[in-house]
Amino acid sequence: MTNADPSSQKVIEHCNKYDEAERLKNDIGPFELVCTQELILRYLPPAPAVVLDVGGANGPYSFWLAGLGYTFHLVDLVPRHIKQASQNALLPGSPRLASLSVGDARQLDFPDNFADGILMHGPLYHLSERPERLRAIIEAGRVLHPEGVLMAFAITRYAGLIYGLRNGYVFDPVNHKMIRTEVATGLRENPPDWLFTFPNAFFHHPDELKAEMQEGGLRHAATLGVLSPAWMVPDLDESWQDAAQRRVLLDIARLTENEPVLDPRLMAVARKPAQ
Repeated sequence: MTNADPSSQKVIEHCNKYDEAERLKNDIGPFELVCTQELILRYLPPAPAVVLDVGGANGPYSFWLAGLGYTFHLVDLVPRHIKQASQNALLPGSPRLASLSVGDARQLDFPDNFADGILMHGPLYHLSERPERLRAIIEAGRVLHPEGVLMAFAITRYAGLIYGLRNGYVFDPVNHKMIRTEVATGLRENPPDWLFTFPNAFFHHPDELKAEMQEGGLRHAATLGVLSPAWMVPDLDESWQDAAQRRVLLDIARLTENEPVLDPRLMAVARKPAQ
């Protein structure tokens, strides 16, 4: 996604309106962070494997995994995110990243068979057109070693509906119309002015995500739910601060991970076929 690409410009403009660095610190963020870390470590090969974080924002997962000994390369479309990551890299005690660069998931600046693993956080929901998502998946396959693993994150088709029910937003007619469109087609379009959300996005059904991995030339291994319905618990912040309740939330996430349609966030695991 180059700067000349209108869809890229929309993503950059959206991401410049809020501080991505704070997203994982509040509300659902801490729960999402821990669940995602657990799944990543389950499928990544051992350190010092070479891993790309494509669409990794300002690098919360990049710095964490670099601190565990991985050779980590952070790539993101948004210059502001890479600037933030570069500043974080200068902090005392910060883990060292192998590289940080502004880049496009559909045209990565890395050679063939370069990486043992790729994390792909944003491209599959920011790229609303299926051919463009397939380009990103095919490009990930090009860069991976044979048997290398892609962990690609997506938003479920029903996330907006569930979130709208939880917060009473569904009774707004513009929001209701938006939800009807995305449940029927996967496309998020024309959100109400008062709702801070993606201006355009694609929300997957788990079966669609599997099909895109396969059509992109990869061997699909699993599509998992990241959070489970536990993200809807009342007073999530308070529950997360309570150690006993936190254990229950994490247990529910593990219990239902193989029912990804219940989850707002999905992770597809796919491997490049052996040559």
